[in-house]
Amino acid sequence: MKKRLPILSLTASFAFIAVALVLIPNLDVAARAVNAMRAGKFSIQRLRYDLASFNIGQEIRNKPIEQKTAPIDGMVQVYVPAGEFLMGKPGEPDANSPQRTIYLDAYWIDQVEVSNALYEKCVQDGACGLPALNENPYYGKWVYRNYPVAYANWEQASVYCEWAGRRLPTEAEWEKAARGADGRKYPWGNEAPNPRYANYAESLIGEAVPVYRYPLGASPYGTLNMVGNMREWVADWYSDSYYSEMPTINPTGPENGFERSLRGGAYDATDILAAKRYKHQPQSAGLSRGFRCAESDK
Repeated sequence: MKKRLPILSLTASFAFIAVALVLIPNLDVAARAVNAMRAGKFSIQRLRYDLASFNIGQEIRNKPIEQKTAPIDGMVQVYVPAGEFLMGKPGEPDANSPQRTIYLDAYWIDQVEVSNALYEKCVQDGACGLPALNENPYYGKWVYRNYPVAYANWEQASVYCEWAGRRLPTEAEWEKAARGADGRKYPWGNEAPNPRYANYAESLIGEAVPVYRYPLGASPYGTLNMVGNMREWVADWYSDSYYSEMPTINPTGPENGFERSLRGGAYDATDILAAKRYKHQPQSAGLSRGFRCAESDK
């Protein structure tokens, strides 16, 4: 037995190191569990749904056609080819309808939402202003570095994208990146949402999670968290009637307005259809509002 102790000790050490390598970068799971306990909201089901966001052992069906790394902020960008897609919901005209066939030139879009860590690079470079820190429990804390940046208003989102050599996506670009060209309801297809695909109200998490979670919910072009997690600012002014009026080639939104469009639902949303639209005043920031950037293909 004594001769085996060093071997057992070595095995245990490797096991400890392996567990540490997994847990340390993902301490947000533990932090959420502790916070839920303090608030009296912890449950095993909630923890199970949180762990489901990793999609461990699941085959990832939707992967990028092509990808590249942005030189300034290090964001992974995925390629969306030129062509037509179905935009909007079928039905009588309303804020999300009618469904139209829209043509877009090729472009690149961020694979994930801009994280606290990436946004901090822009702040440190002197180009971006701080998000609203007095109401933001996540910014500037290591454990939440990979959370999507929150409390950045439309102007701050636009400034970040410009600093990074990109721009905010149009509504049309955002929706094509989320749905592909086949008119699917959700990024992963037409199957109803569940906690393996997205962070939304029924996932019970109650806050955003790191931007690289839910790979099983990837869109046809490999973008992540296009529904759930955070509502995302896009470039367009908002209009209830725009889907009935917009041009069918490279639409960029109304010329003016009072509110900017957001897309994608959030962690507190019950309806996370990829076609669903949101709106908010551009100077307003919020805990469930984030963004990603896009770039025209050159």
